[in-house]
Amino acid sequence: MSTIAAPPEIVPGSIEPAQLEAWRARVACGFPAVQDVLADCLLEARAALSAEGMDAWLDCAHALGRMGRGAEPVLAFLQEWPSVASAVGEDLLNDVIALIQAMQKSPNSRAIAPLLQSLAAVARRLRGPGPMRDYLRVTRELMQRTTVSLHGHHATFESPGLPVFLEHAPRALDVLNVAGLSRWADYGARHYQHHPERQRDYFALKSADSRAVLQRERHGTLLVTVERQLDLTLRCLWQDHAPLLSFSTGFEDSRAPTPFFDANGIALPDVYDDFMGPGGPCGLDRYRAALAHMAGHRRWSRPQVADNLSPLQRLTVECFEDARIDHLVLRQYPGMQPLLLALHPRPVEGACDPDTASCLRHRLAMLSSALLHPAHGYRDEVLKAFVDAFHALMAQGPSSTADMVALALRHAARTRRQSDQSARVFFTDTVVSYRDDNRHLWTFIEAGDEEDSFAEPRPPAAQEIQGLPPRHYPEWDAAAQDYRPDWVSVYEGLHAGGDASLIDRLLAKHAVLARQLERLLDLLKPQDRVRLRYREEGSELDLDVALRSLIDWRAGVQPDPRILMSHRTDGRSIAVLLLLDLSASLNDEVPGTGQTRLAVSQEAVALLAWAIDRLGDPFAIAGFHSNTRHEVRYQHILGFSERWGEASKGRLAAVQAGYSTRMGAAMRHAAHYLGAQKVDKKLLLVLTDGEPADVDMSDPQALILDTRQAVKELTQQGIHSHCISLDPNADAYVRDIFGHHFTVVDRVEQLPERLPRLFMALTR
Repeated sequence: MSTIAAPPEIVPGSIEPAQLEAWRARVACGFPAVQDVLADCLLEARAALSAEGMDAWLDCAHALGRMGRGAEPVLAFLQEWPSVASAVGEDLLNDVIALIQAMQKSPNSRAIAPLLQSLAAVARRLRGPGPMRDYLRVTRELMQRTTVSLHGHHATFESPGLPVFLEHAPRALDVLNVAGLSRWADYGARHYQHHPERQRDYFALKSADSRAVLQRERHGTLLVTVERQLDLTLRCLWQDHAPLLSFSTGFEDSRAPTPFFDANGIALPDVYDDFMGPGGPCGLDRYRAALAHMAGHRRWSRPQVADNLSPLQRLTVECFEDARIDHLVLRQYPGMQPLLLALHPRPVEGACDPDTASCLRHRLAMLSSALLHPAHGYRDEVLKAFVDAFHALMAQGPSSTADMVALALRHAARTRRQSDQSARVFFTDTVVSYRDDNRHLWTFIEAGDEEDSFAEPRPPAAQEIQGLPPRHYPEWDAAAQDYRPDWVSVYEGLHAGGDASLIDRLLAKHAVLARQLERLLDLLKPQDRVRLRYREEGSELDLDVALRSLIDWRAGVQPDPRILMSHRTDGRSIAVLLLLDLSASLNDEVPGTGQTRLAVSQEAVALLAWAIDRLGDPFAIAGFHSNTRHEVRYQHILGFSERWGEASKGRLAAVQAGYSTRMGAAMRHAAHYLGAQKVDKKLLLVLTDGEPADVDMSDPQALILDTRQAVKELTQQGIHSHCISLDPNADAYVRDIFGHHFTVVDRVEQLPERLPRLFMALTR
């Protein structure tokens, strides 16, 4: 499609022009594609980043623009980093910059763009700074191992598999944790280091070997798979809206997989295996138990000063407080008792020899088990005395953390042994896997904290931003037969208004056609009650048929038994969204009319909107155009919640054509609104004058295949798509996209007449 200059961009009023220009000067990137979306990116970043994070973001964008890799890395970073920072934290920027610099200094600078393009999708799957650092480390190691060196000293040729690995990493992380991804990447690097084509196929998940290793490394229940269920559980059962984070497991240098929570949210392991074999609780149940325990801590526990307590005393306090939280959780949700009992270890009394090892953990694990299990069976008199004291406190109410501290100090004084200081610690059956590390339970008074306590809290991120952040949609990659996740950025807005009288003049021009349509509309208008005649079962007698049957019977002819009738309500339950292609080719003149295709389309859409308004069906109009995958503009002209009137007429009168046609992304975004309508039938009408295309796509079939995939997605959602094409050559491609659901209008000037009639035929 041809490209023309677009109308001047309207910068949202929440950014002062002077501030906007200052930020543009800091980025100092002259690529037109970057300048077109910079204002929108600034709005999103300002809402998501702190002041320091904003400065670092701008400086990094400036540095990327000076690397000589074109506009793509800058665009990807500007659009993706706010989402990455929201998911894993702003501090990760230094790690990302270090990896980018390493790529730039090596032959792998072409991999910078794929790294940044997939970074947001990866961050949303990892949900934590620890796993993200592990992912960046895996990427760096893969780059170093697969970069080709001819003489063994200096890297000469780029890694053939690194860009493909980065592109498919989000898909692999759908089924693997970071440790599994590392082992999968290690296998590919070891076995295909000297086979570039096979290496690319391996990391593109095309080879049978790659899929077999991926399946081998897949185990347990991934947090990313059940995150939505857990989030709903936390919100509904505990009225807690803390974000769920993850930390990676399976690395030798990684921390033990112990859940925890802090000011940033609730952190859970990225994967949980089924507990104690197939018969034990599944991974999802383990997540639920850990989440319930930490939600209980967040509701009922209070921090205690730890400076005057020994490690032995703190461990004992944590044991009693964990038991108190479990009891309060079971009071609220008794059905969780079998799950907690199954997950809690049952230490064997006497299994630890105090003469050879420290039995502190074993002793506390026995105490914890006795506090949770009604029939624990332990014979130790001191243990039973403290169990009775605990239950006496809990019988009086929810008790408190301070009560548990007092009880724990008495227990520690009564049970401590000299051997508790031994370096050899007995660990068998002492780990309660669903409990957190209790870091929230302690506060320390240290030098400098007194001054910090008077510091003003950091103000929250600005909330006055009026602009909407972009919505990211996948795009179908026909070569890989898979989606590129979060590939297209769709910016939506309410179209500016214009002169509504222009639309009124267009409707007056077609007054004769309007009168003809009005007669057809009367046939389509819903009737309150419709008779259903010729029924053997019904609500009342159909007198005409009954008399005819009586005459037949008296004449000796077999009478018609269908002498009853019933009624039904005949109502229309349909919602329609008309999606207008506003690409630059609409500015072409229609031969012999003196009008552009845009003007004819405005006439047709105005007539259709008038007709649907007469019927009363839910109806919306939107337009779209694109300028690469980074900028798909979706403009609302008429919303489902408003009536066809002066405001919407003004917006339709003001539409302008420009740029290109990335149709698949626009259809997916339209389905977001159409799918929310509570009707029986949902119809998406796409009015276009050419095939899907964009300036950043060299393969003419790529966007055609993506749009075809979008049509399939909408069909699965119960949305019927129909294309009205003004391209006389549309038969060459439109059937591949829409199947039989298309209409080609060879004579554009007939569009005002054919569009309303087509709608009536589709909704009859």
